[in-house]
Amino acid sequence: MKKDPLTMDELLDQLVGLDIIKYAAIPLILLVIVEWILTFIQKKDYYNSLDTASATFIGLVNIGIAAVLKLAIFGVILFFHNLVPWSIPTVWWAYVLCIISIDFFRYWSHRLTHVNRFWWATHVTHHNSEKYNLSVAFRLSWTQHIKFIFFIPVILMGFDPVLFFICHQIEVLYQFWVHTEHIRKLPAPIEYVFVTPSHHRVHHSTNTRFLDKNFGSTFIIWDRMFGTFQEEDEQTVYGLTTPIKSYNPITLNFHEWKDIVMDVVYSRSLKEAYALTFTSPSKLEAVKSQFNALYLKKKEQLIAIDTEVLSTAVENENDSV
Repeated sequence: MKKDPLTMDELLDQLVGLDIIKYAAIPLILLVIVEWILTFIQKKDYYNSLDTASATFIGLVNIGIAAVLKLAIFGVILFFHNLVPWSIPTVWWAYVLCIISIDFFRYWSHRLTHVNRFWWATHVTHHNSEKYNLSVAFRLSWTQHIKFIFFIPVILMGFDPVLFFICHQIEVLYQFWVHTEHIRKLPAPIEYVFVTPSHHRVHHSTNTRFLDKNFGSTFIIWDRMFGTFQEEDEQTVYGLTTPIKSYNPITLNFHEWKDIVMDVVYSRSLKEAYALTFTSPSKLEAVKSQFNALYLKKKEQLIAIDTEVLSTAVENENDSV
């Protein structure tokens, strides 16, 4: 524990005026409008009116949810900050180190959301558009905030909570500009180190070779290091492998959660319920087939046993006669 722990009142006082994302909301929406107009002038098929309206609504609601959860999130930050006795000084290099640290854990949490169905439900909203434009950056699930637990290790490293808050917002805002078709390839050094629109288009693609690739948020080096990097070398197709075909924000946010609940309700054992909740989305149908085959085999065995018992009973009855 810290000898002089930071209090909630002190933290809130220090954070006044530092909610960058809230202030950036209007400029970001204006940039979407500018890109939309440019797309119209160039006669490109990058936008869909209903899709964009839905994405914007989802983003605005998310800002409201973040505001409601603000105290709870700050409380978590404060608890773990005061839990450790060490602190990293608030100097220029601490900002750089904090951004790199956050980005490292964002890579792994992002990767987890694509290989674990429960966490995929908190992220799928961001992928269910069949268009790729700046408005897609607004499509963040209303249940995504539970992923904050993945950044607790960064807080335990000893970063000042205000510094962490600023760096986390920078990480989120960086993701905005990479959601565009208008920027193609950038100079090689930038493409090698940073996440670019080209890299992120691959991530949003449903092309078989592109699935579950390029999880980086700011730095693409993690994908290069951990074997998930894929160059954009063919035309990308966006959306989900099983399209939702809806612009309803409620459906876009909760369709996967609904499917999970239904699968759990109709599961025939705790093992099956657990597997269907936490399996990889890409393996879901295979897992369902395995359990169906297993229970079909058990059913056939029970039928065989019942048939044998009945046959034995009939034979015994005939013998007694």
